[in-house]
Amino acid sequence: MTALDLLSGDAQTFLSKVWASRVHLHRTDPDSLVGLLSLDDADHLLTSTAIRTPAVRVAKDGAVLPESSYTRSATLAGKQLSGLVDSRKALDLFADGATVVFQGLQRYWPPLTRLAAELELELGHPVQANAYLTPPGSQGFAVHSDTHDVFVFQTAGSKLWEVHGQDGPEEVLLEPGLAMYLPTGTPHAARAQETVSLHVTIGINQLTWRGLLERTVLPLLSGEHLPAGYLEDPAALTSELADRLERLAADLRAVDTDAAVEAEIRRFLTSRPPRLAGGLHDVLTEITGTTTLRRRPGHPCVLLDRGEQVEVLLGDRAITVPAWIRPALDAIRVGGDFTPADLPLDARSNVVLCRRLVREGLLETA
Repeated sequence: MTALDLLSGDAQTFLSKVWASRVHLHRTDPDSLVGLLSLDDADHLLTSTAIRTPAVRVAKDGAVLPESSYTRSATLAGKQLSGLVDSRKALDLFADGATVVFQGLQRYWPPLTRLAAELELELGHPVQANAYLTPPGSQGFAVHSDTHDVFVFQTAGSKLWEVHGQDGPEEVLLEPGLAMYLPTGTPHAARAQETVSLHVTIGINQLTWRGLLERTVLPLLSGEHLPAGYLEDPAALTSELADRLERLAADLRAVDTDAAVEAEIRRFLTSRPPRLAGGLHDVLTEITGTTTLRRRPGHPCVLLDRGEQVEVLLGDRAITVPAWIRPALDAIRVGGDFTPADLPLDARSNVVLCRRLVREGLLETA
């Protein structure tokens, strides 16, 4: 099952439905969603870690509370730390009806790090994850809309969602095992029911055609200043603008769209955060011809031919290797467990390549 299947069911069915309704629901195995962030996990983050703002914020009755109401300062190795969540203060606010929000979980909670990484590969858009811990009967935020697409799933308790569309508001009761998709700009609000509620939102920060067009066209635009005196002689500016538009049109017709798309892919797949869970064990493991390896889940491996070399896009970086190594890289991209001896190079080259790809984070020991 892919990450998108987990949240939305069959991808083609999902894509055919999302424009037909403001709400798309998908039911799946509750345990698979609860395992991503349970109530015990939220308790651990809030009370047993040194979590700091802005990874946590607290809201009540539609207003975000000041950080000073739930944080404290401390020292570490003689240096001052600020913004540390004071679990006692946070729990008191929670008991009084406030919602605790865990922000940017894709950066520090491994199950959601992996889910976000896999979704980014499937969708080609940046992904973020937040979670909302709400006491019984409470509502953290008033009706609002988000500037990105959102998947929502419940991992503890239930929450009644008010989702606004063209035909008026619609109510959806989310419980563990039910995921909901909200397109960008959908007004919504949610209230916990009789028990504590914990839900996760997966935000899809869309890369747009406008952005791609701007990045493609910007290098063609001149940065020269407008000439002095155009306020009194606008005709001169009009004539020059017409000439420059003609030249721009010619430059646009000459754009290498293959190169522009390749640059966009390279930009995305060299700017993701490092995702190296288990990397310490990988560094300590001696890789031999019989070591069982696998491609790290959610880790990209896009190959760009560069004549006698191949550029390998790894998400947070790119590396360049000789072109004759490509058959081995193609075999690795397929996925599944393998040993260096399974690759189509000579025995020494197989091991050297695998050792490097373990160091780069593409491979992990199985």
